[in-house]
Amino acid sequence: MSRLLPRMDPRVVRTRFAIVAAGTDLFLERGYVGTSLDEVAARAGVAKRSVYNNYADKEELFRAVVLTATGTTSAFVAEIVSALEEPDDLEEAMRDLARRQLRAATSTRLVRLRRLLIGEVSRFPDLAREYAERVPGRVVAALAAAFEQLTAAGRLRVEDPERAAEHFAFLVLGSSLDRALLGDARELDDAEVAAIADSGVTAFLAAYGTG
Repeated sequence: MSRLLPRMDPRVVRTRFAIVAAGTDLFLERGYVGTSLDEVAARAGVAKRSVYNNYADKEELFRAVVLTATGTTSAFVAEIVSALEEPDDLEEAMRDLARRQLRAATSTRLVRLRRLLIGEVSRFPDLAREYAERVPGRVVAALAAAFEQLTAAGRLRVEDPERAAEHFAFLVLGSSLDRALLGDARELDDAEVAAIADSGVTAFLAAYGTG
């Protein structure tokens, strides 16, 4: 019989959540250099010692803040697998998926976090690479696997699944994400999301569809 993993003390979980939440807010407001652990502790409502008990220094907390954002990627990867596994209407399934991808990728908080990481890439090159692998990299890999299966089922014509997945991602996100990262703080409304995502899917299926 396998051993059960020890359950983490709920108080520790709450403390870590509060510290990461406070750290996220402060890093986004003031940047990495402009944020201190004293301020994080005050914003989180915990003793400074509690911050150090969980994170050795500001660098470790920054890494935790950035990588916390990768948690939503697991959920989206699961959505890709579910949405593109033998859909009745492939085009409609891809449009729905594209809309969700565009809405998530251009959300104000995620865009601000990406800007922050890009601004600190010279200080945290390994973290930037890890983020690229765990966020856009995992999404592209999941899309590639789905496109490969759809090709085997005769519903797409894809010779290079990874390249096709990159094409899909950039057709859906491309210019919108660029504008957001370069200072356009306005989130897209539902009509804009639908128009951009749907046109991206139409272009993708023109290149890779079987019809």
